[in-house]
Amino acid sequence: MKRTINSLLTAVVIISVMLLSLWIDTFVVFAQTTDEKNNIEIYQSAAPGVVNILSVVITRDFFFYPVPQEGAGSGVIVDDRGYILTNNHVIKDATRLEVTLFNGDKLKAKLVGADPANDLAVIKIESQGRKLTAIPMAESQNLQVGQKVLAIGNPFGLGETLTTGIISSLGRTIKSRSGMEIEDVIQTDASINPGNSGGPLLNSDGKIIGINTAILSPTGANVGIGFAIPVKIAQRILPELIQKGYVSYPWLGVQIFPIIPGIAEVLDLKINRGAMIVDVIQGGPAEKAGIRGASRKIRAGNMIIPVGGDIVVAFDGKKVTSSEELIKYLREEEPGDVVELKILRNHQFKRINVKLGERPQR
Repeated sequence: MKRTINSLLTAVVIISVMLLSLWIDTFVVFAQTTDEKNNIEIYQSAAPGVVNILSVVITRDFFFYPVPQEGAGSGVIVDDRGYILTNNHVIKDATRLEVTLFNGDKLKAKLVGADPANDLAVIKIESQGRKLTAIPMAESQNLQVGQKVLAIGNPFGLGETLTTGIISSLGRTIKSRSGMEIEDVIQTDASINPGNSGGPLLNSDGKIIGINTAILSPTGANVGIGFAIPVKIAQRILPELIQKGYVSYPWLGVQIFPIIPGIAEVLDLKINRGAMIVDVIQGGPAEKAGIRGASRKIRAGNMIIPVGGDIVVAFDGKKVTSSEELIKYLREEEPGDVVELKILRNHQFKRINVKLGERPQR
């Protein structure tokens, strides 16, 4: 009898230990895989909407013979009619475009429109009866530093790759390859390597918050500093790219030169910062409004400074302290808008209304 009771107690202890061990294992697995489950779900839903883009451009060899050269990048399907959003630098000057879908199918693509200023472009494929997966764009851009993000790309046609990280910083400004500044850029530590350009940066809901565009690296390899163009820019320009093939930007028709304290002192100005009009384009909006450009140049130390031009110190009531600031304010307007410029001319302040034109296409 005693032996039987001991056996039962031993069995109870063993079962209790097994149950406790099972509970601990289950808790640990659950704790470890909650985030992993989110990653897996997002990848499975979004990966079919990410494509590889092969572009062929014609270069010249040493003897100036034409030589085809291939480049590669990624893109994201944003419309089930076959519209794909990518970086402009991925498809620039391409004579042929080929898209590889998630299932390995290869389709020819055509360029629909490009916006070099924001390094974005739209290409299109014909689905030929295939069901295409479009990834939705996030409606709210209430982003936070530290927020989880996921980057998906299809580098070199090897298949979709997923990397995860966080938003490292917001409000960055970088220059596109056209030389224009792109504002409110997202910085992330999610790995973005060559070939991933043009792929989407996603939030934890699997929606696009940015288009991966560049890395900061002295070696060309990822070092944890990547940049994505915010989706709000894509949402704003996408309809124009599809409808017109380009984006309309307001145009003042001037060339400008920054006024800084040292230059202001040399010129004996009433202000110490602003944007001087160096040249006025003939027939442009500024010339029609009576804006004047520089009339001569002077030497100040090692610098040649244009002088005599109107100096813009305010734009629609907003203070202008640099050339970049004037350009920023200008880009917030639309062609046809009338803006008020406060200028300094011959040591006197003056206000001039200018009707903005549409920037000529290059």
